Amino acid sequence: MIFSLNPGSGIPIYLQLMEQIRFGVETGALRPGDQLPGIRRLAEMVVMNPNTVAKAYRELEHEGLIELRQGSGAFVSTKLDTGELAGRMRKAKPLVKHTVERLLALGLNEEEVRRLVEAELRVHASSHHKEASE
Repeated sequence: MIFSLNPGSGIPIYLQLMEQIRFGVETGALRPGDQLPGIRRLAEMVVMNPNTVAKAYRELEHEGLIELRQGSGAFVSTKLDTGELAGRMRKAKPLVKHTVERLLALGLNEEEVRRLVEAELRVHASSHHKEASE
């Protein structure tokens, strides 16, 4: 898997790395049991501090997405049901494609589309969080 991180995006690098690994699992590019690059190797590949990679890996392990095995490295969790997730992602892809195409046709650029979607997700998460606490 090739990682593409953008230090100028305003999104912390470790979150970008986590999102790309999640996306790899969701799309089936990464399957249960697949080994991820080691912390030092990945840090060298994407030119970042090894502590940043370690932080992303620890967070993903906490989420149950990956397993860290002492002396062996990081692996996509074998406890995941990726078939169902991949199916949902396949069904959603045409909807997202259509929406992105429409937004670009309105004259928005890729970064504006990304910011718009992220802002809407934050609003959704905020309202969902309020409902859960009531």
